[in-house]
Amino acid sequence: MIEHDHDHIGEESTHAGSPRQRAIEAYDSARERAVDTLGEAPLLILAGGIAAGALIAALLPRTQTESRLVRPTAKRLKDSARSAFEAARETGKERLDELGYNRARGEETFQTFLDGLKDTARASANAAAEAVRNKG
Repeated sequence: MIEHDHDHIGEESTHAGSPRQRAIEAYDSARERAVDTLGEAPLLILAGGIAAGALIAALLPRTQTESRLVRPTAKRLKDSARSAFEAARETGKERLDELGYNRARGEETFQTFLDGLKDTARASANAAAEAVRNKG
């Protein structure tokens, strides 16, 4: 830890509220809090450091060497993800077809739902109008 020789601060330090004394006290307080925090939560500090490093790395432009080295891995990952998506989509389509669900049937079901919704809204509006007429 850093030790401060506060005896040689000068006449300004004789006043407890002097700017120099307040700065020294603020520094000492911050240093003690930092030491306490490091002692109590070292993993939190480590995680913060890693996050800050990742942010800085993300903001810095890639070098040509990094691009050249990363490109093959990124391409393999992209190709693998695309293949997995296609396989899942095809399997899902096949399964829905086996169950008798297809686009035409889905559109028909949705249209039936919308028609029922319109009929319900119309009937509700008519009932409300009728109730107002009977009250008046």
